[in-house]
Amino acid sequence: MNTAQTPSIEAQAAAERFARRVAVRLSAGSDDLPYDISERLRAARMQAVAKRKVVAPVLRTAPAIVSAGGAATLGRGGEGGGWLSALLSSIPLLALVAGLVMINIAQDEKNTNDVAEVDAALLTDDLPPSAYADPGFVQFLKTSAAQGR
Repeated sequence: MNTAQTPSIEAQAAAERFARRVAVRLSAGSDDLPYDISERLRAARMQAVAKRKVVAPVLRTAPAIVSAGGAATLGRGGEGGGWLSALLSSIPLLALVAGLVMINIAQDEKNTNDVAEVDAALLTDDLPPSAYADPGFVQFLKTSAAQGR
């Protein structure tokens, strides 16, 4: 960035103060003007405000590219904060891990409930559990399903 072309913050603040003083003087003298002239001035002011380039102050620097032995990596760009910054940036990761753990617990509970329902159905059925292991029972189910059609 070329600092000779970019005005300093103090120069921008001084220009802003001067512009405010000029605006106050112009507003004070506009009360005595005819309606059509004051409306043209108002429209010109609105256009000037719309065209005014607003320069937001730079709050922090962009990440710097750091060269490390033939490989370029992104660095923090001199950003301070240390451990607090690292702690705050780890909060989304911790939330993700906590969410995944909660999903896993819910899935396990659902699977356990499904198995318990099947077991309860087997135990309360009229057939003994050994009937389900009999190879002829599978054939019986197939033939009874075919006859039911």
